[in-house]
Amino acid sequence: MDKSNSYLEQELEEIEQKITEATGFLGDESMADMAKKEIEELEKQKEALQIALKTPNTLKTQADGIVADDFKHILLEARGGVGGDEAKIWAEDLMRMYTRYANKVGWKVEAWDEGVLRISGKGVFNTMKYETGVHRVQRVPETEAAGRIHTSTASIVVLPEVPETAIEIREDELLWEFTRGGGHGGQNVNKVATAVRLTHKPTGMVVQAREERFQEQNRKIALALLRSQLWEIEQEKKAKLISDQRSVVGRSMRSEKVRTYNYPQNRVTDHRIGKSWHKLEMIMEGDLDDVFEDLAAELGNKNPGGDNNTANDKSGGDGLSQPEVG
Repeated sequence: MDKSNSYLEQELEEIEQKITEATGFLGDESMADMAKKEIEELEKQKEALQIALKTPNTLKTQADGIVADDFKHILLEARGGVGGDEAKIWAEDLMRMYTRYANKVGWKVEAWDEGVLRISGKGVFNTMKYETGVHRVQRVPETEAAGRIHTSTASIVVLPEVPETAIEIREDELLWEFTRGGGHGGQNVNKVATAVRLTHKPTGMVVQAREERFQEQNRKIALALLRSQLWEIEQEKKAKLISDQRSVVGRSMRSEKVRTYNYPQNRVTDHRIGKSWHKLEMIMEGDLDDVFEDLAAELGNKNPGGDNNTANDKSGGDGLSQPEVG
C-alpha cells in the first residue's frame, strides 16, 4: 500500500464508522435533526477523502529539522464523542481543565474556534503532547434524574502550530469557501461572509475557522490549522517508515482510550502507564503537574500505544455501567 494513502484510508474508515453511528440516532426524535446535520457534514468529508485518494500528493515539507522544543504554540481541539449532550459538556470541562492549568503556569490561551484553543508558552508542546486521545468520564450527569452513572467520552487532539516555512502549501491546492459566521464579534459576523472553510485538495483535509470578526483573521487561522494537521500526517508517515510502532504524536493515538475520570471514586487513571491519581477534583481545576510529570517519565522513551486495559474501570462504555470499585 502507498504509505501516502494509508492515513487517508484510515480517516475514511473512521468517517464511515461515524456515519453509521450517527445514522442510528435518526430514529430518535430528540436527536434526529442533530444526527442529520452531522451525517451531511460527514458525507462532505467522505467525498473529499475519496477524491484525495485519487489525487497525487504533492505536499513538500521542510519539517525534518524541527524538534519539539521549537514549538512554542499548540492547537488543542476537544470534541464530544459517545454520550450525546453529556459528551459535549465533558469536552468543555476538559477545555476548562487545560485552560486553568495554562493560566497557572503562565501560558497564553486563545479561543480560535469552537472546540479549539491556541496555547502559547515555553515547553507547551512537550508538556501537552501526550494528551491526544480519547478521555472517558464516569459520573452522574446533571440531567440524570435516576442518579445513574453514565460513561461518556471526548477526544482531545494536540498539534503544534507549525511555521509557514516548514510546510509548503500551494494556492492551487486549496479550496476556499466563505459563509456567514456565528462566533464572537457582534452583528457583523452574521451579515458578512467571515467564516472560512478550507479544503486541501491533495489530502482531502478540511478545516474551518469562524470565531473571528474579520475574514482575513479566519483565513490565517484556517491555514495555521491546516499546516499543523499536514505536519501531523508527515510525522505519522516518517514514524511508520522507521518502525511499526505507533507515533507518540501521530493520528493513531486519536482513537485510543488514554484516560478515565471516575467521579464516584475521585480517581483519574491513565491507561498507558497504568497509574491512578486520587484527586479528580483538583485535576479538573488544573492541578495536572503530577500527571504530566509521570507521563513524561513513563512515555518519554517508550511507545505509549500499548495496553489500554490496565485501569480498574472495566465497564464497556455503554453509557449506563457502574464503575468497578477497586
